[in-house]
Amino acid sequence: MSLLVVGSIALDSLETPFGKKEDVLGGSATYFSTTASFFGPVQLVAVIGEDFPESHLQFLRGRGIDLEGLTREAGRTFRWKGKYGWELNEAQTLDTQLNVFESFSPNLPAAYRETPYVFLGNIHPELQSRVLDQVKSPKLVAADTMNFWIQGSRPALLKTLQRVNLLFINDAEARQLSGEHNVVKAARAILAMGPSRVVIKRGEHGALLFDQDHIFACPAFPLSEVFDPTGAGDTFAGGFMGTLASSGASGKVDQQLLRKAMVMGSVMASFTVEKFSLERLREVQRPEIHARFAEFKKLTHFDDLGPLGG
Repeated sequence: MSLLVVGSIALDSLETPFGKKEDVLGGSATYFSTTASFFGPVQLVAVIGEDFPESHLQFLRGRGIDLEGLTREAGRTFRWKGKYGWELNEAQTLDTQLNVFESFSPNLPAAYRETPYVFLGNIHPELQSRVLDQVKSPKLVAADTMNFWIQGSRPALLKTLQRVNLLFINDAEARQLSGEHNVVKAARAILAMGPSRVVIKRGEHGALLFDQDHIFACPAFPLSEVFDPTGAGDTFAGGFMGTLASSGASGKVDQQLLRKAMVMGSVMASFTVEKFSLERLREVQRPEIHARFAEFKKLTHFDDLGPLGG
């Protein structure tokens, strides 16, 4: 089934201990839609400037992503510049230029309004609510947020969360939003705000899925080389939501499917960090994805305990 994503497309300039890249393709909606396109049809709503390269649009179209909701406005594309240290766990933002993204006001094409699976990328919570005003009876709505909105737009964010089925958030932001230091208590507090499920991303330590009755812990896939963690969280969400959407019209979003989605999110994120920008996602093939999923299963499998000696 189709999956709708609303978020940012950007041109990133990156520096890690392994090199530098200038004006490469980035943005939350870009990572998400590219990843989700491995699983089924994706509709993208975003804004770009006059300077956005046609080659990037050709890449997105080549992935089968529907760009009817993408608008090109007069001005420059959203730009972000960041630097990572050796730990690669958090970027230092060197420069942010919102440009045309500053006045972004998502307007969904008519064909998008019936889409059953909706992902609200990391944009202002009022814009997220504006998107929800336009969709009709979605099967599942997921959203992402960040510390900037938690601190500066909390009332609007809390209103949006009442309309969201699933929230993606990292551990530091979960603590900030909930006021709880313990991540389990933080998840419980967020569930009380409206979402029926919350995924707490923990970087190299994996992710946790919470609902009212269950907790599922998913590790990150161990890699010998990590070059660029930019977009890993959005890639995780793309793999997760793509898995849910590919379950079909009759697919029940139960614990078995959700756990599979968690693992697939981790698998896809593990590819992203192996090269700069979307370079690895451009070349990865489905057999590689299936192989890594199988490796992941072996990595996390263990037998029942059985009787203890005494």
